[in-house]
Amino acid sequence: MEAAAAPAVQKENRFWKGVLAVVGIMTTLVIYGVLQEKIMRVPYGADKEYFKYSLFLVFCNRITTSAVSAGALLASKKALDPVAPVYKYCLISVSNILTTTCQYEALKYVSFPVQTLAKCAKMIPVMVWGTLIMQKRYRGPDYLLAFLVTVGCSFFILYPAASDITPYSKGRENTVWGVSLMMGYLGFDGFTSTFQDKLFRGYNMEIHNQIFYTTLCSCILSLAGLIFQGHVLLAIDFVCRHNDCFFDIVLLSTVATASQFFISYTIRTFGALTFATIMTTRQLVSIMLSCVWFSHPLSWQQWIGAIIVFGSLYAKSFLKSMPQKPSPSEEREIEASKPLKENP
Repeated sequence: MEAAAAPAVQKENRFWKGVLAVVGIMTTLVIYGVLQEKIMRVPYGADKEYFKYSLFLVFCNRITTSAVSAGALLASKKALDPVAPVYKYCLISVSNILTTTCQYEALKYVSFPVQTLAKCAKMIPVMVWGTLIMQKRYRGPDYLLAFLVTVGCSFFILYPAASDITPYSKGRENTVWGVSLMMGYLGFDGFTSTFQDKLFRGYNMEIHNQIFYTTLCSCILSLAGLIFQGHVLLAIDFVCRHNDCFFDIVLLSTVATASQFFISYTIRTFGALTFATIMTTRQLVSIMLSCVWFSHPLSWQQWIGAIIVFGSLYAKSFLKSMPQKPSPSEEREIEASKPLKENP
């Protein structure tokens, strides 16, 4: 009786773990996306001042994540010593800072829906970096999916609604610069995730260990960048004069840190496929929420692009979830391994 009840209990626990993962990722990343756009694109105060110090946001996010990951390592009694050479952590930090900086800067020139949907094209740089760094080989369906996603993103970027005009995007130069920043974001982001995967495979590394050292390096590098640009005191003065901006940054750093742990929990518990499906849904929710909240109209070409992107991603998820038919050689091996039937 107890043995029969055990699978039901495990199934119920897995269901509630799934609910926690979905709610955690959806909530933190949707809030993160909205706050990110609000800080960079909505003016503060009676004088309508815009926050211009994107590297300061990177510093705040990283120092919060670093402190929390260090606390998690100490609470679990895990060693704080680096597992990999320090320069490899720094390499991830540099690419991650460039990724985030390009992302924040791009918001000055392209709308958040365009940026969010363009993130779906990150599989192309990931495939390129995977081939160069990890010598991976991809199949035809993978390239077809990447092509369809690129086509869908191109529709979304090249055919904006006529009334979707921002204070920063008046003219071709701003549009070209915004798309260039997004391409830089995709390239650096693809390298970051691929090199992180390489470190996990090459070293017996705890997830918190990598988070702690990469974010610690990011804190040092972003602070050095702020000092070099002379933006430290300017950013502090801005948040001191605008308390609502200060609270937005605190909340942004909090949800950015929480999202990292929800992502790690989901991948460890359910695998990358479930995580990718959740992320795709989150991107769709972010686009719709941004369109409603910030009044971003979508042209019919953009709707077609969105359908192509999300349809392709969910088609891949659906096909991978279906049981695969064994090849003829595998069928022969299965038949050969079966015991011979005895004659009655």
